[in-house]
Amino acid sequence: MTYAIQAEGLVKHFGDTVALDGVDLAARAGSVLGVLGPNGAGKTTAVRILATLLRPDAGRATVDGYDVVRDAHQVRQLIGLTGQYASVDEMLTGTENLVMIGRLLEMPRREAKARAAELLERFELWDARDRAAKTYSGGMRRRLDLAASLVGRPSVLFLDEPTTGLDPHARGGLWDTVRGLVDDGVTVLLTTQYLEEADQLADEIAVIDRGKVIAHGTPDELKSQVGGQVLQVRPVDTRDRETVAGLVSMVVGQDIQIEGDLVTAPVSDPGVLPKVVRHLDDAGVLVDELALRRSSLDEVFLALTGHRAEEPKPEPELEGSPA
Repeated sequence: MTYAIQAEGLVKHFGDTVALDGVDLAARAGSVLGVLGPNGAGKTTAVRILATLLRPDAGRATVDGYDVVRDAHQVRQLIGLTGQYASVDEMLTGTENLVMIGRLLEMPRREAKARAAELLERFELWDARDRAAKTYSGGMRRRLDLAASLVGRPSVLFLDEPTTGLDPHARGGLWDTVRGLVDDGVTVLLTTQYLEEADQLADEIAVIDRGKVIAHGTPDELKSQVGGQVLQVRPVDTRDRETVAGLVSMVVGQDIQIEGDLVTAPVSDPGVLPKVVRHLDDAGVLVDELALRRSSLDEVFLALTGHRAEEPKPEPELEGSPA
């Protein structure tokens, strides 16, 4: 199996803060590796090391076989990077931004202009090509930022929370763009704290929390770790909620969650459903909702860490200059 990205035992400290504590990552060529975790978990630090912007304190990593420390120059020729916030020059037009990147990459002016036109068309920015980037919407700026990271035709693309601040429509559009890049053979490492985003895009997921990878696998493999399915029961009368909770707990034999009038519990045996129905009938409880569904990644993360992925945590401050 060919891995475009491999990291073993990455460690990084910022003063007394341990940002990474022995992180292992691997992404197959032409796939999406989702790195999932809350703010401050270490996702951005890992990306900066892989993109040669930081040196690890311990461990090693390669991109397309090149060591990110020893062969940093070669790695930079292969990768593209889009950070959490659009980094385009707002005073320049869309065309000028992309041509500038091309020229910085030592492309001849004619080639840089042709590549800019190709990307503006691909990212549905052609009609806005002569407008200053400061007039673009948030979604347009993110698309321009992503286009800028692709000027050099990278084989590996790092997307560090690329949909931060986007509305659902713009986020969905960016997802389609990522899928198209993978279809073209690009390897993508995507960091996110949005569970749905990882579920939609990632072939494999590494769950990172407090600087450590605490789980790894496909979305389905991770979901199976928390029982595989979830029982949901919502009584017609909210006053029956505690009764429902007691009955479900008795049948399932596991911890239950109560949110509003909805009672949920992880389930490994789908045969519990008819048992719950019988107990509810015996108790005379009418239900508005009764279903078994697959576990969500949010429930996986909650089960693994004890908190939700979107729980805010401070990012450590970077110290020193980029490698």
